[in-house]
Amino acid sequence: MSETQSIEYKQSWHDDYLKWICGFSNSLGGKLYIGKKDNGQVTHLANYTQLLDSLPTKIRDLMGIICDVNLQEENGLFFIEIIVLPYSVPVSLRGRYYIRSGTTNLELTRVELNEFLLKKAGKTWDDVPEENATIEDIDQTSLSNFIFDSTLQGRLPDVEGLNTFQLLEKLQLVSNSKLKRAALILFGKNPSRFYPNIQVKIGRFGKDGSDLRFHEIVEGNLIHILKEVPNQLNYKFLTKEIQFEGLQRIEKEQYPTQAIREMLLNALVHRTYMGAPVQLRVFDESITIWNEGLLPSGITIEALKIDHNSKPRNPIIANVCFLAGYIDSWGRGTLKIMNACEEHGLPQPIITEKNGGIEVSIMSKINNNLGGQIGGQIGGQISSAIGGAIGGAITERQLEILEIIKINPKISRKEIAKHLEIAESAIQKHLTSLKNKGLLQRIDGTRGYWHINIYPTNS
Repeated sequence: MSETQSIEYKQSWHDDYLKWICGFSNSLGGKLYIGKKDNGQVTHLANYTQLLDSLPTKIRDLMGIICDVNLQEENGLFFIEIIVLPYSVPVSLRGRYYIRSGTTNLELTRVELNEFLLKKAGKTWDDVPEENATIEDIDQTSLSNFIFDSTLQGRLPDVEGLNTFQLLEKLQLVSNSKLKRAALILFGKNPSRFYPNIQVKIGRFGKDGSDLRFHEIVEGNLIHILKEVPNQLNYKFLTKEIQFEGLQRIEKEQYPTQAIREMLLNALVHRTYMGAPVQLRVFDESITIWNEGLLPSGITIEALKIDHNSKPRNPIIANVCFLAGYIDSWGRGTLKIMNACEEHGLPQPIITEKNGGIEVSIMSKINNNLGGQIGGQIGGQISSAIGGAIGGAITERQLEILEIIKINPKISRKEIAKHLEIAESAIQKHLTSLKNKGLLQRIDGTRGYWHINIYPTNS
């Protein structure tokens, strides 16, 4: 059995692994095995007797929790199993807090730590009252737009005759006569006065992130941003395929509108509002959107690609968006993006954890056709001119890998394997082949990024 969100293997003990125990206790619990390789194979633990005596006391004294520390045996080889239960109160190790995210142990700092402590206290960031806000900070136009949208959906309770404050109370946006943070994020006249970076940065790039051509910043409350960002994209950033049927001019969207809408909604509803702004990058052949904020405990990148439960970071904001019909309450946002791309004839979107947040990328038809054009041309190997230039044949699978790396140069081998649904060892062989051909190189080792030296084209 390989490592998972709830299982970790270590060949020998080091006190640094107390962080993993702390992470399990602050998440969904888990098991730490000492005396096993990463693949679960037992290596034998020589000092198991000493560890059986010292570990329970060390865990209790440094973190204030109790764990089961058990001796296990397999084929005459001994190893230790540490069973960690999830705790309802925050657990720290020497004043630091850790959580489990996928198969990674993360230290919480600043914004993430604040959200974690609020959650353990039974609250979320958007549920906290804003002491300095008044009803004058609410934008009536945004509120009216919300009422109109929610009335069409038939989800809004009866609000006839209610004034603004009573309406916000009905939406659970008021606590002890104080506006909650969610009220200002959703309907504030100037939410940036209270919280920095309440904006979406849109950049138009060329082939990669070093080629910024122009950019715009959309600021304001969520209702305004949700309507203004698509306008900016259509007006300045996205190109449309033009066809003619007789004398009629027909413009076809480069990307499915529903996919863009769901990407933006997911970013706005699930972002960390005290962190960096949402960042939307439009490239020649792809579009990506990134929002700060880790995945909730129990949700992985792979889980986003199948039916999964909804665990909104900002549940009050999410509920208001549900009432307006902007989102549903079933965690189907990523599935809608995938389905929209499929219906539009585009490759499956790439979803990755990046820089403390989540990034979703989709490729345009131009990008999608490139692999097919080259693949048809090479028939197992590219044209002799290109083949000679790069020192050998390149397969369609390797072209797919280059496409993925072009969108996310920091993507890991494991993430590529998951996206293409093939073995990680096979990905390694393809990467090695691409490096040997001089097409690809790794910069700064395991913590670095990929650089494409030459990208195959039809020319």
